[in-house]
Amino acid sequence: MSYFRQNHASLPQMRVNFRWLALLLILCGGVLGADPSATDKGRVHALKITMLSTMLADGEELGEWGFSALVEADGHRILFDTGGHSDVVLKNCRTLKIDLTTVPEAVLSHWHPDHVGGFITRRDSVLATTSTALARTHVGDGIFLPRTDSVNGVEINPMLSIKPTYEKSGGEFVVHDKPVQLYPGVWLTGPVPRKYPERNWSKGVQVKAPTGMKEDNLPEDTALIFDTDKGLVVLTGCGHAGVVNIADFARATVRPSRIYALIGGLHLFEASEKTLAWTAEKLNSFGVDNLLGAHCTGVETVYRFRHDLGLDRSHAVVGAVGATFELGHGIDPRQIAK
Repeated sequence: MSYFRQNHASLPQMRVNFRWLALLLILCGGVLGADPSATDKGRVHALKITMLSTMLADGEELGEWGFSALVEADGHRILFDTGGHSDVVLKNCRTLKIDLTTVPEAVLSHWHPDHVGGFITRRDSVLATTSTALARTHVGDGIFLPRTDSVNGVEINPMLSIKPTYEKSGGEFVVHDKPVQLYPGVWLTGPVPRKYPERNWSKGVQVKAPTGMKEDNLPEDTALIFDTDKGLVVLTGCGHAGVVNIADFARATVRPSRIYALIGGLHLFEASEKTLAWTAEKLNSFGVDNLLGAHCTGVETVYRFRHDLGLDRSHAVVGAVGATFELGHGIDPRQIAK
């Protein structure tokens, strides 16, 4: 302090130097010390999502109560969920001429059999050609927790038997407890916080959590988010975390953009009029430009949202096997869903 008192004449110049030093530190911090996920998250420039399993199908394709989709994003291929029956996705891939041997990764949105039932069959179908196909699978934390039927108390989580079988084949599960960017602009949400009180799951199942047995609200439910120049594209399996929670979390995690497309199952087929009205109001506040509602969304729900979100029949469609959403082209619903 005595130094500054004795040299007060030089203080103005020193203040200028401090300002330059502060500016330099800020600039260097932005380049060297900043979190890259916060400053350079990347964008997806080419994206195509093809439905491989849902309730609506035509021609040689098979429909089922289940969901699966193939993601192609800037050259990266990901299988999202694997349908319910062991052979449906496999047969639909053959008729749609889709080769899964060039798909290295999968994502399982949650443990329900209608989303993981075809998982081992898919892995077995590609092993003869290449061991690297479907060799890595991303899941949300909690998918391997024991589940019991509330009526008879028997274990019902198929992932407990799938896990050792898959790992014996050389496959690897990657468990995520928070959002992660798999590729530039391709995000996995991991478990989605339940900010809003949505109850988008069926009753009657108990989960063995660290705190004891409780109602299973699918804590692992995870979705894929694609950051594009047109906005965010959201792909869900059933949306058990709640479609509003998922969209809100995507905007908070990736960026607060419009939802350019909402694709997959939303588990609103049994929702009340009050719930549908509230959901549509929230989605409207985010801005939704395209809706391809499949599986458990509900046919009536899609039509309701078409009206409430101000969309037309080209931008709000019931999902069918073989239907696609592609950047630059929008929704191709196939003939059956027109």
